[in-house]
Amino acid sequence: MSFSRFLAAGAVAFGVLHSTVTLAATPCGHSPAHEAFNIQALKSELMVTALSCNAQDRYNAFVGKFRSTLLNEEQKLNSYFRTTYGRSAQREHDDYITQLANIQSEKGLQSGTIFCMQRLAMFDEVSALESSEDLANYTDAKDVTQPASFETCAAPAASSRPSRPARRTTKAKTAHRA
Repeated sequence: MSFSRFLAAGAVAFGVLHSTVTLAATPCGHSPAHEAFNIQALKSELMVTALSCNAQDRYNAFVGKFRSTLLNEEQKLNSYFRTTYGRSAQREHDDYITQLANIQSEKGLQSGTIFCMQRLAMFDEVSALESSEDLANYTDAKDVTQPASFETCAAPAASSRPSRPARRTTKAKTAHRA
């Protein structure tokens, strides 16, 4: 995702915000979509921090260092949205990016002047990372804010035993004659 697209998403008015849900680890482990959502959320949080705290150079250094990882994770997100939403994939993906930036910006506004002191340290943390695996582990360990919960695991395989429908008991109504 380009800097300008993210900037545009961050500039969207803070309309109705959706409830925040942290994307928790799922029982199926670390699916590619789970990692992609976490990395996208980190990227967005760093973007909001850069814009709010005048740290665009630090954001650009992050993007430059992890460019191939970020592009690869963006492809995974694109695949997730195409598979999940079909024809409306691009719209849903754009809505997700906008909601993500809005929620993270709102958190920044709520934090007030302490926001930059709290968030600028993230740039030091990510600059110390050396590989895409390090980045994935970092995002998994962070409390990454998401605008919604996304199912990022495959459904469990169906049991080989056919299940029997639950037995329903109904009482027949009888008319009593006098």
